[in-house]
Amino acid sequence: MKNFDRICAQGDVMIIKVDALPDGLTEHTSTEGGVNLIVTHSETGHHHVMERTNVQMFENKDNALEAFLVVHREATLSHLRAHDTHEPIKFNPGTYKVIRQREYTAEGFRAVAD
Repeated sequence: MKNFDRICAQGDVMIIKVDALPDGLTEHTSTEGGVNLIVTHSETGHHHVMERTNVQMFENKDNALEAFLVVHREATLSHLRAHDTHEPIKFNPGTYKVIRQREYTAEGFRAVAD
């Protein structure tokens, strides 16, 4: 399991520890994923998840590739894939910005597929 202080990544997801939530966010209330909060969806169903009871997620309506997490108790970001999976990452309590990585194509920028 990985630990980090300020910045980490898991596949197509980059996470940055921040001091506070910005204004204008909406709390994510979907129950999709059951006990797991889907931090980012995967095109293949191998989502990046955290246990829902430990975190809250907030969405940025102006940027679909960006979200924020408030971690209340130590939590782990896991990748739901049995093979070629990314190593789990341990989060300490705090506030984090989640950025879905982008790549440039001839048509313009798009979200990276993991």
